[in-house]
Amino acid sequence: MTNLSVNINKVATIRNARGGNMPDIVKVALDCETYGAQGITVHPRPDERHIRYADVYTLKPLIKTEFNIEGYPCEQFVDLVLKVRPTQVTLVPDAPDAITSNAGWDVQAHFDQLNELTDQFKGYGIRTSLFVGTDPEQIKWAAKTGTDRVELYTEPYASQYTINREEAVKPFVEAAQLAKSLGLGVNGGHDLNLENLAWLSEHIPWLDEVSIGHALICDALYYGLEKTIDLYKQQLNKK
Repeated sequence: MTNLSVNINKVATIRNARGGNMPDIVKVALDCETYGAQGITVHPRPDERHIRYADVYTLKPLIKTEFNIEGYPCEQFVDLVLKVRPTQVTLVPDAPDAITSNAGWDVQAHFDQLNELTDQFKGYGIRTSLFVGTDPEQIKWAAKTGTDRVELYTEPYASQYTINREEAVKPFVEAAQLAKSLGLGVNGGHDLNLENLAWLSEHIPWLDEVSIGHALICDALYYGLEKTIDLYKQQLNKK
């Protein structure tokens, strides 16, 4: 079964727009778990424009499902992860001023850094995942770092889905097959939604986890959070 990890960054963005604690991200995270989400994802950035570093420390002892912290491995981020010790850390190559993640790692070019980080995190019992595209060579280099999983950057799939869904999913199936053959777990994330999620899930039934934030929170404005989580889980079970 593919786990659904809800990224609550957008909830924090709404909170930060007015100050105070509305909406309460702790309550939202715990409600997501109650409604069936199998994980909670946060992506703290240096400017703390959504999730704050303090939020991560607050959430850690309260999360009962899997806690996934993703982000660029700057010194502050690495220190946070080692102190919090989440279930999983997902390393993403986004610049500090990036609006959102927009590419996977060039693992070969950053091999020494990623290899060292993977060893360090795994030494603390933290499952490690690298955010990558579908280039076979990059997946092969990812396996050499010793990472536990890769997270496939699915924006290209989502962009192509409405044009030709068969062609859209093909490179992701091939990448996921390669990762599996190399002993890697496979996650997916970015621009997945109620329209395109089931097709991806049907074609990669061994997908371990999807991390979804923006679309899910937008859908929750219409359907409510509990119903939305149920709808996303239904898409993941159409195999």
